Amino acid sequence: MPGQPAARRTVLKGAALAGAAGLGAAACSTDSKLGHAGTPTPTEPVALGAPEEIPVGGAKLYREQRLMVSCPAKGEYKAFSAQCTHAGCVLDKIEDGHGNCPCHGSRFNVMTGKPVQGPATVPLPSVPVKVKNGKLVAGPDA
Repeated sequence: MPGQPAARRTVLKGAALAGAAGLGAAACSTDSKLGHAGTPTPTEPVALGAPEEIPVGGAKLYREQRLMVSCPAKGEYKAFSAQCTHAGCVLDKIEDGHGNCPCHGSRFNVMTGKPVQGPATVPLPSVPVKVKNGKLVAGPDA
């Protein structure tokens, strides 16, 4: 019977390790829609500045406001949360028409918000945006 306690310990250790591995996988899940972001979009209107700062066919990142705004055509603007849908990190730059997440390498199309490179699989949430009194305003009621 001396073999039984060792076998029981082995089973318990295996169960504990499997549980810890499951937690680690859940923490880095690609199915997340918000990652660690509690509120990825503004809860009130946010003034962003002059619309002319965004080139036609390009985009601008407003890191402090956690927003990315693109201009697909003259006078047309689209805004998205700049908070990665994988783990909630704020995008750090825009390159070659893609918003870049510095944490795990996800990249998002600036015109659609859709992921073009993982681990993110969910698009960035869109945010209403309009020109009001000569300034871009994003968020609710925009």
